[in-house]
Amino acid sequence: MIHHVWGLFTHPDQEWQEIRGEEETISHMYLTHVLILAAIPAVSAYIGTTQVGWAIGDRAPVMLTEGSAMVMAIMSYLAMLAGVAVMGAFIHWMARTYDANPSLTQCVVFAAYTATPLFIGGLAALYPHLWLGMIVGTVAICYTVYLLYVGIPTFMNIPEDEGFMFSSSVLAVGLVVLVAMIASSVILWGMGIGPVYTS
Repeated sequence: MIHHVWGLFTHPDQEWQEIRGEEETISHMYLTHVLILAAIPAVSAYIGTTQVGWAIGDRAPVMLTEGSAMVMAIMSYLAMLAGVAVMGAFIHWMARTYDANPSLTQCVVFAAYTATPLFIGGLAALYPHLWLGMIVGTVAICYTVYLLYVGIPTFMNIPEDEGFMFSSSVLAVGLVVLVAMIASSVILWGMGIGPVYTS
């Protein structure tokens, strides 16, 4: 797992070819990659919101109660696990349009490795500062998009122009999934399952 993560940051095109050639199962991928890396933003956010807090101006830091932060961390962790599976299923469904024939397992593996920068960028939540979160989040999103556009043609073994269209479709669905997750959070907050601040 670790050598693929490092390879995606140092030589992504070659690394996608190596990943494509491996025999992987969804359960093994989740156990050795997704379950571990998806915990980074969840645990970081828990620590950051309960131990560090965030300050506006010269005011005292605002923090969450441990119980509230734990519930939110678990919910975000489960959402990330589900998000990888949903994106993998969509990539598998969309592949037929572009005459690619990957298995569902390969598509979930691709989605998991593509999301790696987002998972690692979650370390910024250890220190929940607005500008740090924006900068790290922007870099993580940009590199995720880069991995997507570089990876689709290589991983799916399709021409570059079709890969561009395929990647754009996946990116659009990814944004829809993100908006749906945000909307779900708002609904849950409205039902009383939301952040509880320390006094």
